[in-house]
Amino acid sequence: MRVRGVRARAWRIPLPQPVQDATHGTIHCFTLVTVRIASDEGPEGLGYTYTVGDVGGAAIVSVIEHDLAPAVLNQDPRRVEQLWQAMRRRTDYLGHGGPTCFALSAMDIALWDAKAKACGEPLWRLLGGYDPKVRAYSGGIDLNLSLDELKAQTQRALGAGFRAIKMKVGRPRLREDCERVGAMRGWIGPDVPLLVDANMKWTVDEAVRASRALAQHDVYWLEEPTAPHDVRGHVKIQQEGALPVAAGENLRTLPEFEALISAGGVAFPEPDVSNCGGITAWIKVARMAEARNLPVTSHGVHDLHVSLLAAVPNASFLEVHGFGLDRYLMSPLTVDAGFATAPNSPGIGVEFRWDRLKRHLPG
Repeated sequence: MRVRGVRARAWRIPLPQPVQDATHGTIHCFTLVTVRIASDEGPEGLGYTYTVGDVGGAAIVSVIEHDLAPAVLNQDPRRVEQLWQAMRRRTDYLGHGGPTCFALSAMDIALWDAKAKACGEPLWRLLGGYDPKVRAYSGGIDLNLSLDELKAQTQRALGAGFRAIKMKVGRPRLREDCERVGAMRGWIGPDVPLLVDANMKWTVDEAVRASRALAQHDVYWLEEPTAPHDVRGHVKIQQEGALPVAAGENLRTLPEFEALISAGGVAFPEPDVSNCGGITAWIKVARMAEARNLPVTSHGVHDLHVSLLAAVPNASFLEVHGFGLDRYLMSPLTVDAGFATAPNSPGIGVEFRWDRLKRHLPG
């Protein structure tokens, strides 16, 4: 097999209704970037990534087509590790974050899709095949919903098969967060895991206070309590707060994850396959966590992350994110009695309805 062509596109996907969290303001859309790798033998490989709002899509497409594609053209797409290293080296001077890492992630995902299809194996089994059933939670982007709206959203999630709920915190006053989290605990009862996400809102000391205050509501984890690269701050929140910390969706490199994990600043490492370097990097982070007896979780891109969590023995919850692609997928993810099941078809298990996407090409 040899790669003969690489094609990337950016799509502006409107949200059904605007959503808000503590950091990004009001979000009306997200940008989906897709890449398709064609080979002279075997099936096409599909990869994708996304950004919040309509920022960065054109830059990611440019990096893929002009900077990363030359590293894989005429190469065997099944040699994913070698090609991942080649793409990293080719763009090393540009830095390891921003559009470069998003582009690398999408390319790596497409290579794994091509490899898994060529092997006739579903991704989760090719990567390790631990357990196709993965615990899932509903991740609402709901910071400014009224209590009535929050309750209605929660009831819909429970009715859709979820048995764990995540909600946003980071309101102007901690008292408001405590009241809303307390109300949520009352609605879902004592046996449903309740997770909270601050989206980097607080200083370290504010996060410690919030952790202690929210613990009375039996919160499962506190996600992204402060700035993502403040390793010592995360350690303090873990040590002086009352809740385990989930973090990592805004980290882009293996050394960043190694620094946070080895310092004891995170209980639930949270790599995002769409921006941490792709499947190759995500699995490395999962193994890094496993070596320290830590569970690994996910952020966004749930249709793909279900296969990664199904591959490893230290899987925690799958986040089913508010930025869903259900209406653009041939087989959207479903949840039953709190579990999602990894696709059993060869490849990553994601196939787009291109006819529905085409109306969302910018310009």
